[in-house]
Amino acid sequence: MKDNKGKNNIRQKQYIRSVTSHGMLVAMAIVLSWLEAQIPAFFAVPGMKLGITNIVVVTALYKMSSPSAMGINILRIILVSFMFGGPSAMIYSLSGGMLSTLIMILLKKIRHFSITAVSIAGGVFHNIGQVAAAAVILNTDGIFWYLSVLWFTGMVTGTLIGILSSQLVKRLPDSLFSLRSGGTK
Repeated sequence: MKDNKGKNNIRQKQYIRSVTSHGMLVAMAIVLSWLEAQIPAFFAVPGMKLGITNIVVVTALYKMSSPSAMGINILRIILVSFMFGGPSAMIYSLSGGMLSTLIMILLKKIRHFSITAVSIAGGVFHNIGQVAAAAVILNTDGIFWYLSVLWFTGMVTGTLIGILSSQLVKRLPDSLFSLRSGGTK
């Protein structure tokens, strides 16, 4: 009887730590989204953003799990769309965000790519997802020419995000993200 109480206590602590870690990362992503919205648009490349919220997604992918990274990204996109955007922003963000996260998950599983390379692919595929959504919504494939510009910006921003994320992954203690009470993964 006492043994079951101990196990339930450990499970409760693990659950609380997991919910807290996920909530903290969603909150960080929301703050970074707000911060990015304060940066004036780069007029030479309309629609270009730095994608600094992907620091949170990439960090979650490497410090937590693939489902955690995907869940954090989905929740962040939905909440940010309700707070700062609207239905069309949500469609474009979900299209780009889900495709980029799926690609990053696949590349991470291959284990031949650095965090920076995974982030670059995420940046490029985010743009592909958004342009594909725009092509469907606008009922035209004429918009795909814009990918040549966005691929370059996706590689540049993906590199910057990847470098920052790899530093966070190295420096953040595993105990922040661990589900075990002893602090190890």
